[in-house]
Amino acid sequence: MISGGEGQQLDFKFEISDSKKIARTLSAFANSGGGTLLVGVKDNGRIAGVRSDEEYYMLEAAASLYCKPEVNFTVRQWQVDGKTVLEARIEKSITPPHYARTNDGRWLAYVRVDDENILANGIMIRVWNRKNRKGGTLVRYSAKEKILFDYLKENDNVTVSLFQRIAKINARTAATILVNLIVLKLIKITYRDKKIVYTLADK
Repeated sequence: MISGGEGQQLDFKFEISDSKKIARTLSAFANSGGGTLLVGVKDNGRIAGVRSDEEYYMLEAAASLYCKPEVNFTVRQWQVDGKTVLEARIEKSITPPHYARTNDGRWLAYVRVDDENILANGIMIRVWNRKNRKGGTLVRYSAKEKILFDYLKENDNVTVSLFQRIAKINARTAATILVNLIVLKLIKITYRDKKIVYTLADK
């Protein structure tokens, strides 16, 4: 696992010194496809080992106290050359979003993109909440939706602000249209240069 390097579903931590920072990683893995956190491993892959049992308890605090709702994980210990590495496995949540508490007391949701934890935007949170809600999604195909699809047939992606301008609508209306079409799997969320954009679904 270490030889493959950090990525979408693998993160290295030299140590856990701040439960709130680890909560971001737990939130990102739970909100995305799940993942594994290796504690006691430096960014370059060198095994340093955990220093005490305290790091496990800080991981536990991150999941239960600084994630809302709590993020479930399982831990396995590995002994390598006399050093202990903690392997924490976080499953993909079936009811995202999971929020992490910041130092200033706010609760923010994150997603995993390659080897980074990216702040989820309002549209993503609305999509998660809509999927968790019972009932269907009704979409009226209007001139606004047609403008969006016509634009994406000619261009690779669109942002919310650009969709607003070309359709001559406000931010709330643009966001609602995108949420509905994402839930229906006609539009998908994509990451380009660490920015969130929207593209046509594959099918």
